[in-house]
Amino acid sequence: MSEKYSTPDQRIAWFANGQHGVITTAQLYRCRIDDDGIGYRRRIRRLHRLHQGVYSVGHGALSNEGKWMAAVLACGEGAVLSHCSAAQLFALLPAAVGTVHVTVPFERRPSRAHVAIHRSRTLTPAAITARDRIPATKPWRTIHDLRRTEPPEVVREAIRQADFYGFPLNDISTDRTRSELERMFLALCRRYGLPVPEVNVRIGRHLVDFLFREAGLAVEVDGWQAHRGHQAFEDDRARGLDLLRRGYELLRLSYRQIEHEPAVVAAVLHDRLNRAAA
Repeated sequence: MSEKYSTPDQRIAWFANGQHGVITTAQLYRCRIDDDGIGYRRRIRRLHRLHQGVYSVGHGALSNEGKWMAAVLACGEGAVLSHCSAAQLFALLPAAVGTVHVTVPFERRPSRAHVAIHRSRTLTPAAITARDRIPATKPWRTIHDLRRTEPPEVVREAIRQADFYGFPLNDISTDRTRSELERMFLALCRRYGLPVPEVNVRIGRHLVDFLFREAGLAVEVDGWQAHRGHQAFEDDRARGLDLLRRGYELLRLSYRQIEHEPAVVAAVLHDRLNRAAA
């Protein structure tokens, strides 16, 4: 700690600034604050108790990062953010208010309110990293953990996002889809015996959802929300024209068509692919 932090409260601020606004009792002692000093600062609302041995500094309205850091600090040595909470930290899942998930070494048995604590025999340093200064399981380990606690559709979303951001996934396979609608289209292809297309392929400056390369056919699957409005209308036409110039026909399919008219979609694709092969 720099010598410029000469007063106890300056030292407290230094710790809190590096930990998303939270501090532990042990760190307060390092700032030369004893139990009476802690009690005084709680009374004047400079410290707000979050967990046993963990406080927020200045106010109790913490960011998600502050809540995650506080939970990890509260669980002691070797604790890391994990499961849904680690997935949210890495933006594999949307951030949500709720129970914070923390994994600790198997031999430890901490208990904290509003923290789901998972004990692990297999958590090694190779599976741990830090993001925004918060110790957490790496994305591939996080996904393995999610498979034991979350529904398949949640796990698929996390895998898609991890693949999209380019996180190493080790032995986790991915179909490269970025949405549930894209996954539904791949399932339609398998169900009706269509060739499996390439997924999320770049053609020039465009990233197309699916590509049947030999047939010269690109497929985009979209909901209304993504393509409403005048500018979206113009962009879609320009995109289609540029792909056509490069030798690819663009077929757009809606959620309703994929969900409620899969046989019609499959028949159109079979016809188009057969004509290209002939």
